[in-house]
Amino acid sequence: MKISDILETNKPVFSFEFFPPKTPEGVVHLFETIAHLKSLAPSFVSVTYGAGGSTRELTVDLVKRIKNELGIEAMAHLTCVGAGQDEIDKVLYQLEASGIENLLALRGDPQNGQGHFVMPTEGFSYASELTAHIRKKFNFSLGGACYPEGHIECRDLQKDLEYLKIKVQAGVDFVITQLFFDNRYFFEFVDRARTAGIRIPIIPGIMPITNVNQVKRFTKMCGASIPQALLSELESVECDSDAVTKIGVRHATEQCRDILKQSAPGIHFYTLNQSPATKAILESLSDLRG
Repeated sequence: MKISDILETNKPVFSFEFFPPKTPEGVVHLFETIAHLKSLAPSFVSVTYGAGGSTRELTVDLVKRIKNELGIEAMAHLTCVGAGQDEIDKVLYQLEASGIENLLALRGDPQNGQGHFVMPTEGFSYASELTAHIRKKFNFSLGGACYPEGHIECRDLQKDLEYLKIKVQAGVDFVITQLFFDNRYFFEFVDRARTAGIRIPIIPGIMPITNVNQVKRFTKMCGASIPQALLSELESVECDSDAVTKIGVRHATEQCRDILKQSAPGIHFYTLNQSPATKAILESLSDLRG
């Protein structure tokens, strides 16, 4: 089922994001994780590309297995990195032939060793170009990314919003936000987007914190921020993984409850291929799940 159709039901959408493991054992663990979360009836799950598009084939294989073996709607991430139009089309035809109906179209991060994004030969420079290309030739439901605190390469919030409008005009059906830990950024972003005439669903992306060093690394990479009070609380117990997870789950649960009460279309969880934290959050939100 297309995610665009799922969103039209007006029920809260809950989805999980996973990344392709590096080993066969990791793949086994990933499917165990997804199996644990299947009981929560996710609306869909997504699978990322590795850095530089390095896991392209594994991403395709995983979304096929998730949909066809586990019976969960799946969305493949697709980036502009390291591939020209012909290679991208091969991936798109593979997904289409496998019954995959949903894609998240992204520019992608620079390849290893490159300080900035380099357009591949006969490829695309922007997610909007990739979106327009897919929209002309295929019938996927298309998602895109957006950034409540601005893209790491564009800290001008108004200019970043202009780029999002171009992406929407190219044909995305919905967008999923970068992770954030202060809901103020999400609500302000939605207000700016609506004022700018962007009407498509904006799904907030939430990452439960389970490791202090890890979340510091992620936020530095993507340009998100951590509220100082939350960071201080986490740092006071950072050697106690259980205590960190407890704080992270509590904070994410409070974020989700606040967002859902203000009519967000759902929540997209950045799971980091783990199930306990996400499961605990969703179970605590049972009264808001519709």
